[in-house]
Amino acid sequence: MTSYRTAAVGALLGALPCLLTALAAQPAQAHGAPTDPVSRTFACSPEGGGAARSAACRAARAAGGPEAADWDNLRIAGVAGKDRERVPDGKLCSGGLEAYRGLDLARADWPSTRLSAGADLTLTYRSTIPHTGTFELYLTREGYDPARPLKWSDLEAKPFATAKDPALIDDAYRIKATLPAGRTGRQLLYTIWRNTSTPDTYYSCSDVVLGSKARSSEAPSPEAPSSKAAAPPSQDAAAASRAASATSATSATSATSEEDDGGSTPMLLAGGTSVLVLGAGSSARRARAGTPSSAGCRRWAGRRGRSPAGPCGVRRSR
Repeated sequence: MTSYRTAAVGALLGALPCLLTALAAQPAQAHGAPTDPVSRTFACSPEGGGAARSAACRAARAAGGPEAADWDNLRIAGVAGKDRERVPDGKLCSGGLEAYRGLDLARADWPSTRLSAGADLTLTYRSTIPHTGTFELYLTREGYDPARPLKWSDLEAKPFATAKDPALIDDAYRIKATLPAGRTGRQLLYTIWRNTSTPDTYYSCSDVVLGSKARSSEAPSPEAPSSKAAAPPSQDAAAASRAASATSATSATSATSEEDDGGSTPMLLAGGTSVLVLGAGSSARRARAGTPSSAGCRRWAGRRGRSPAGPCGVRRSR
């Protein structure tokens, strides 16, 4: 019995180096995927929230099997940059892995992110384990049809952005880029992460809807309304009539009343309405309104020993 146990222990010890070598050669477990713009893997995972309950995600889970819940584990070992040889057309979103085949479903209702063509983009790639490597971002060409299986020819030949060894901050890599211009409607952003600290390459599909980039400033068109509303014709006519009357009254009294130094001043208010601010000196206007003349005001003030006030003063609106 003792010899048997000794032989068993010896065999186990002899196999240990081989076992350790095999374990070291295995790719690392679970790493990450884009969360913004949201990738199909993350949207359809248990962490996808409302997106996980979408019709597209329900169909993907039905077709892809339970392993598709491992949103951060879509990877292939030993690709060595030969993506188009290892991943066949029509299976770009699954990386050709059977466990994720539901992600290749050709349909136009995948959970998507709205972006602006030609605008700046910060792609957030959530990661559960930090690694070194290079990210490559591709965008589908104009004319891409989401109702057809995604092919390599649907992507531009070169990535529109790359990032080597970005820092992992708050459990995510953040890649800054500028989206290509000249694309509209539903497109697909394809992300490849080539690890250098492991033999793995990761593939992700993020559905996006592109609109035109908002311009920061534009010259107003001839038809564009002014920021100030124009006054109605009736108000303009009334204002002009008041201005004309005030001008006539001022002209009639300026020659006989040297003390009258407050004429009528037209002012433009918001909305384009003209009004008059009346001065304190028109004796003709005071006479029409039943107020004392300038001479009467002086006599009244002399008797009272104070400056004109009361009926001789002009109240100004503040």
